[in-house]
Amino acid sequence: MRTLLTLSITLLFSSLVWSGYLEYNQDVLIPDDWTHVGRVDPSEELELTFALKQQHVDLLEETLRLVSDPDSAQYGKHLTLEEVSSLLRPSELTQKVVRQWLQSHGITNCLTVHTQDFLQCTMTAEVAETLLPGSKFHRYTRDSQSVVRSSAPYSVHDAVHQHLDFVGGLHRFPPKVQQETKASSNRKQKQSKAGVHLGVTPAILRARYNLTATDVGKAHNNSQAVAQFLEQYFSPADLAEFMTLFGRSFPHRSQVDRVVGTQGAGKAGVEASLDIEYIMSTGANISTWLFTNPGRHESQEPFLQWMVLLNNMTDLPWVHTISYGDDEDSLSTAYMMRINTEFMKAGVRGISLLFASGDSGAGCRHFGKGQNTFRPSFPASSPYVTTVGGTSFKNPFKVTYEVSDYISGGGFSNIFKMPDYQVSAVNAYLKTVAATLPPQSYYNTSGRAYPDMAALSHNYWVVVNRIPTPWISGTSASTPVVGGMLSLINDQRLLKGLPALGFLNPRLYKLKGQALFDVTEGCHLGCLDEQVQGEGFCAAPSWDPVTGWGTPNYPALLAVLLAE
Repeated sequence: MRTLLTLSITLLFSSLVWSGYLEYNQDVLIPDDWTHVGRVDPSEELELTFALKQQHVDLLEETLRLVSDPDSAQYGKHLTLEEVSSLLRPSELTQKVVRQWLQSHGITNCLTVHTQDFLQCTMTAEVAETLLPGSKFHRYTRDSQSVVRSSAPYSVHDAVHQHLDFVGGLHRFPPKVQQETKASSNRKQKQSKAGVHLGVTPAILRARYNLTATDVGKAHNNSQAVAQFLEQYFSPADLAEFMTLFGRSFPHRSQVDRVVGTQGAGKAGVEASLDIEYIMSTGANISTWLFTNPGRHESQEPFLQWMVLLNNMTDLPWVHTISYGDDEDSLSTAYMMRINTEFMKAGVRGISLLFASGDSGAGCRHFGKGQNTFRPSFPASSPYVTTVGGTSFKNPFKVTYEVSDYISGGGFSNIFKMPDYQVSAVNAYLKTVAATLPPQSYYNTSGRAYPDMAALSHNYWVVVNRIPTPWISGTSASTPVVGGMLSLINDQRLLKGLPALGFLNPRLYKLKGQALFDVTEGCHLGCLDEQVQGEGFCAAPSWDPVTGWGTPNYPALLAVLLAE
């Protein structure tokens, strides 16, 4: 027997014909590097993700603040996935309205997650275009990649508008990996002598950041992870060879313990190889997972698929590093706000999320002559993740002090306001270097500023497809290096019976640069125009929007972060 609520919802869908946009400011322009193949056959199956509106997001944010603030009595009292689910679970009305709407279009093949705030549903393209008025599905290719996306904005029935944040799988093309690479077939890379080196290796990193051979994982309940999204796969044989060549001076593991997702059959990617080889070098001897998300359907957004996975797993590694990002202005505000909530959910569970700051400096968005602005990157600009910038050695062939890498992403969000934890540090920077700052029309001084810290990002050795390859650069290198060190610190905390670090930023900014090597030289890229002449921001004492607070001095950082 139908309930009164179900009957009312059914009547509502049968009487309403107009609809509204969920992602009104989503950029639907097709990126230049994607080629249009044609319209998708109406009978082709798509898989779309429906982000249901959550409850008590404001309470979640406050909980994250309390469990992440070392001065709070709640510090380190992280929540379980079940507790997060109970807090945020969509209302019964929201769940019924959305399901009834889908069923009214014959859509019944749906999977939910533990938190019940995502539905992943399979349907034909014809049904999808009826369900989401305005959408028009096409296939696009780039190199060996193929995706299905809508060439026009979508809308939803007014009856469900207030119950959804967005629908995933219609927009957001995967960005291109930006590592600077220069291949070499030199398989006899020699060990460095007397402080002179021919590129960054695990031994060089350990020398610079003061890790000893005994700084390796020992706790049985510790783990770390990297996530890959752009058809990137690692090779177990590459990892084993890398450790044979470069891991002789410290105990380590040579195998990934768990792959979540499906490894592709193609050649190993530089990105995936770099991430896994270096998080397992600095976070040595720690159980390591790889999340790989090519997606079973071309209509999936792999980054979103990873976020959905986290909502369905009760046990997760404590540290995740992600070398992925997109221009803020290419994403809808609704999408970014919801992804921020997902980051908060991870933080209250005690998970540390580290994102690369990007490899385009301050970036540049061109509006025409005299109208350029810097271009922040997301998720680097999220207030709820720890963002890692890049540095290089002052002398590229010696283990010297570091200067900012000119590609190191950094700047100020145009979407998210500056979080309380960083206001004093950022304002001090803006005041100290006021005379040399770019014109304020280029950036938003009230936005979330990033990065938060940095590490070496220039001239790495990586084993790819069994070939030791030099000259690999990017914040995709610095991020797993920092992640591995945080995993080592978690290891010591867990051995002492302390909780994992979780969301690091509130504690990091209270340290005010303590236990970090301050980077005070160098500038990064900006707009190439008459006003800023290719330059963005410059490094300065204390925090700056190129290298954050600086790079880790591991033993000092361990000491301060082991304190309760």
